[in-house]
Amino acid sequence: MTLDVEFSDDRQTFQNSQEFQTIKAFIHEHLLNRIEELGAEFGRWSRSSIQQFVNLECESLVRLHRVPINSQETQLLAEALTKEFAGFGPLEDMLNDPAVEDILINGSKQIYVSKHGVLQKAVLNFADNAHLMRIVRRILAPIGRRLDESNPMVDARLSDGGRINVVIEPLVINGPVVSIRKFRKDPLTPEDLLKLGTFDLAMAQLLEMAVRARCNILISGGTSSGKTALLNALASFVPDNERVVTIEDTAELALNHPHVVRMESRPGSYDGAGNVSIRDLLRNSLRMRPDRIIVGEVRGAEVIEMLQAMNTGHDGSMGTIHASSPRECLYRLEMLAGFAGYQGSEVSLRRQIANAIDFIIQIGRLPNGGRRIISISEITGLNDNVVAMQELFRYEPQPLPDGDERDRWISLGISPHSPKIVRLRQVLQRQHKDS
Repeated sequence: MTLDVEFSDDRQTFQNSQEFQTIKAFIHEHLLNRIEELGAEFGRWSRSSIQQFVNLECESLVRLHRVPINSQETQLLAEALTKEFAGFGPLEDMLNDPAVEDILINGSKQIYVSKHGVLQKAVLNFADNAHLMRIVRRILAPIGRRLDESNPMVDARLSDGGRINVVIEPLVINGPVVSIRKFRKDPLTPEDLLKLGTFDLAMAQLLEMAVRARCNILISGGTSSGKTALLNALASFVPDNERVVTIEDTAELALNHPHVVRMESRPGSYDGAGNVSIRDLLRNSLRMRPDRIIVGEVRGAEVIEMLQAMNTGHDGSMGTIHASSPRECLYRLEMLAGFAGYQGSEVSLRRQIANAIDFIIQIGRLPNGGRRIISISEITGLNDNVVAMQELFRYEPQPLPDGDERDRWISLGISPHSPKIVRLRQVLQRQHKDS
């Protein structure tokens, strides 16, 4: 075990050294010349063939030029160069690591990675900004997205369901800024979130009942707080015989449901032509006979169509929104509607919000990286022209003698007043009696 750790440390030391970068650049240049000689034939090679080719060339060059490295270091160089020619270079291991949630790159020498909600500096770097751009363009190539001085920002969905955002000069100063958000291949279920401590059993039962009763739910929280994961989990409570339409800027949701129509907005071209917004998709979705509409993130003019849909028979709809508290969530809805040109009065808008939304779930990320539901609030109507709500559950961690904290949620002892939940309870009670 000690030898394994020492070898791992030696690997990291060598890979992060200037010597490694210098030798790698030298062999890389040689390989480019060899590939040019091979021409189109190289493009037809499998990854294993490329790996074999790189291994042989590396060993040959190291012997020929008497490069002072051992066989293990030669193998490390060969592995790195194989990733350069057949994969995504220094990013490949992180992209394949299921524990990695976010990869944040601020120029070629500053790379951070988020694992289990905790951000830390990664022990790797690119040779220079040109090297970074070469890998970024390779990631973008299958998507067909353009990245150059005339179009210096790209936000796109990756083939594996993840998301990449790139900003280059002249909009950034110290090299390309790349943000990659990864998503689990198997979305977390309510049972998984319960085990992870996102909420407790009583809250899980309430959330299941709210979804099955076709309550309209907004999940509110900050960036990387777990909104999408929670929305995915809640959607598993939707009955199989219902048709679900999801609408997103960049498709991230992966609902565990048999009948899902996934829609994704489209940015316009350089001159703005061809743009299809979430608002356009939301309007069109109403003609698609949806039982439920799920908006990945409410952040623009689509808020008006969403509220109208929730008020006109599309019960059970859900969405996420960036806000720091349930009350702030309501303020944000009002603000977005105002920006979208809402023509009615403030009271009329608040009445629409109060009639449309049944529950607001506030979720947050703790300093240790854990995601927790901070509160569950029910919208109860309009009181003195203000949207009234009552908090049903609140997160209040219990301090421990050792300075740590234990998860604890306080039930306020209030039963939901929503008529939808009351009706569902009555149906379940009748079914129980009949059985």
